[in-house]
Amino acid sequence: MRALRARFLPRWLPRQWQWEGGPRRAPEERGVECAARSLWCGYNLLRDPRYNKGLAFTESERETHYLRGLLPPAIVSQELQERKIMNNIRQYQVPLQRYMAMMDLQENNERLFYKLLIDNVEELLPVVYTPTVGEACQKYGSIFSRPQGLYISLKEKGKILEVLKNWPERSIQVIVVTDGERILGLGDLGCQGMGIPVGKLALYTALGGVRPSACLPITLDVGTNNKDLLNDEFYIGLRQKRATGQEYADFLQEFMTAVKQNYGEKVLIQFEDFANHNAFELLARYGTTHLVFNDDIQGTASVVLAGLIAAQKLLGGTLAEHTFLFLGAGEAGTGIAELIALEISRQTKAPIEECRKKIWLVDSKGLIVSSRKESLQHFKKPWAHEHETIGNLLDAVNAIKPTVLIGTSGKGQTFTQDVIEAISSFNERPIILALSNPTSQSECTAEQAYTWSEGRAVFATGSPFDSVEYDGKIHVPGQANNAYIFPGFGLGVVMSGAIRVHDDMLLAASEALAQQVSEENFEKGLIYPPFSNIRKISAHIAANVAAKAYELG
Repeated sequence: MRALRARFLPRWLPRQWQWEGGPRRAPEERGVECAARSLWCGYNLLRDPRYNKGLAFTESERETHYLRGLLPPAIVSQELQERKIMNNIRQYQVPLQRYMAMMDLQENNERLFYKLLIDNVEELLPVVYTPTVGEACQKYGSIFSRPQGLYISLKEKGKILEVLKNWPERSIQVIVVTDGERILGLGDLGCQGMGIPVGKLALYTALGGVRPSACLPITLDVGTNNKDLLNDEFYIGLRQKRATGQEYADFLQEFMTAVKQNYGEKVLIQFEDFANHNAFELLARYGTTHLVFNDDIQGTASVVLAGLIAAQKLLGGTLAEHTFLFLGAGEAGTGIAELIALEISRQTKAPIEECRKKIWLVDSKGLIVSSRKESLQHFKKPWAHEHETIGNLLDAVNAIKPTVLIGTSGKGQTFTQDVIEAISSFNERPIILALSNPTSQSECTAEQAYTWSEGRAVFATGSPFDSVEYDGKIHVPGQANNAYIFPGFGLGVVMSGAIRVHDDMLLAASEALAQQVSEENFEKGLIYPPFSNIRKISAHIAANVAAKAYELG
């Protein structure tokens, strides 16, 4: 029997793949031929996306692994397969069709999927990530064919550790988890938010080089308050209102405890698209006990700060010389504001409280001022400064006279012509960042920003926009995309063996990204480097983050 196993078993297959179904029974119990042929090689091998190579299997591999007759006789290199699939994807006119084609490829041939994404990152990033992933989440129930990641619902309360052990991989380094309550700028999508963790972790591998087998996407299904989904016959999640209060807190506590127990304290847990009222609380509660990172708060802040640092090289001066005005005071807005204040404090040695006074936020009720302090949520209170009450953005722009305008509102077309013309009237080169995703929720388009500022704006967005010609000059909008930061940041955290995330590590990531913007990029008005260099950029960020982690002890 030992000789048979040596003859038939491919050594590169994972242990859990060697025997099918439950306890690993000996070949004597299953039949020698069945064990040798069906379970270790052949048909099953072609259906495991981690090891399937399609027509790229060589003659010797086909012979060794019982693939004769299961494939057409042609041998097609991975490079030729890549060209064929890219040609097919480009035939689709609808972005969601491209997304579905990429997900099908990921589920069939993982290596080819990542080869495709790495080699065509600028073209495919908007397909597997924002903005297309937003539409995919909205329609996830309709396009769902095969589960990806772990779905942990309230039905599993008390059994979450068991559920985690159902996942076949044991050596997990990065978990991206969502409860689906605030997917991009699209609101509560419940269980259908799984597209976000799946997309983020695809980028951890393609952009950051983290092994796919070390990545685990998780959706926590605690219900949804989206009536359309609850009435949708194709909805794949729990059909009940969202759990809140103690029930929600206990469920999250069990999940966090189970993750640490199952995977250890060095697994990075990235919170994704939680609603404001939970996001801040979870980060505060578990930031001291687990290795946690909130991409909406910390990742967005780091990438925006990198753009602002780079903008100082383009325009001259320092961050401390600017006045900042935000439209939006949720996770992203307050997270960015706090990291900017920390960087100003680091540069000037001034107290953080003083640095915050250069930063103003507008929420749905108007400018955040001290007279509103009693009614404000706790995360908004540090930004309540002395000023008269102002009810709208345009009046706030005229009163505060900011040099930097940042949109994190999740509401499209809120940077109106009046607003952009106003900030352009007292700034030669206003910095305007319309960061809300997806594209439909962007505060303004690139064409509007450049046209209304007469081509003078230093402009970047959260979702991609095409170049704009104004007054005979081509303007290329930058993209303040979190994908610049989180893959490299996560890689640096994981490879350094860190057990906590520190703000200084985020500052190190921002500075590393800003260093990658070249003079050639500045000449085009860009404050971010091109995505075509993203793996090199991620490696540079990872090295800086790891170095900072060691420096912090």
